[in-house]
Amino acid sequence: IPGIGVEEEKLVERLWGDNYFDPKTKRWLKNSRTEDGTELKRAFVQFVLDPIYQLFDSVMNEKAEKTEKMLTSLNIQLKVDERNQLPKRMLKSIMQKFIPASEALLEMIVVHLPSPAVAQRYRADMLYSGPKDDRYCEAIRNCDPAGPLIMYVSKMVSTSDNSRFYAFGRVFSGTIRSGQKSRIMGSNYEP
Repeated sequence: IPGIGVEEEKLVERLWGDNYFDPKTKRWLKNSRTEDGTELKRAFVQFVLDPIYQLFDSVMNEKAEKTEKMLTSLNIQLKVDERNQLPKRMLKSIMQKFIPASEALLEMIVVHLPSPAVAQRYRADMLYSGPKDDRYCEAIRNCDPAGPLIMYVSKMVSTSDNSRFYAFGRVFSGTIRSGQKSRIMGSNYEP
């Protein structure tokens, strides 16, 4: 990283915990006070939070020149219609490009969570309260798309005329299709 003389991997490690960077001496310290008594900010605040706060301030207070300079340094390019938005909407557009939360969340899920086929092998006994050797538990354990439909419904939303529900959930076995009729077992159902 230019200006602070540290490799990116080491900087990532130093962002957490009691690590402070003295910009005058360009030294890393474990103490929040320098030898001359100057109070330093934690590295995370100095290198992550403060720049975000500065970006928020420049956009919301319509400091166009400072905003443009920050966007250039962050390599964020806005379309004409994004630049002509109200400050709050412009800030939202900038933050979606700067910290794309949806991409980060999806990447974390893919990298850190086991696939359904792997996870259901050891979770089937916790997911299903019936006999552990019946066809339903086996279908859950094998994540079988040809098995009986077993789905955990986490949210139900009624249509505007209250004639039907939209169900959001996780399929453990079987296959479900749009418009398919299914029986919903309540939370008190025991097989």
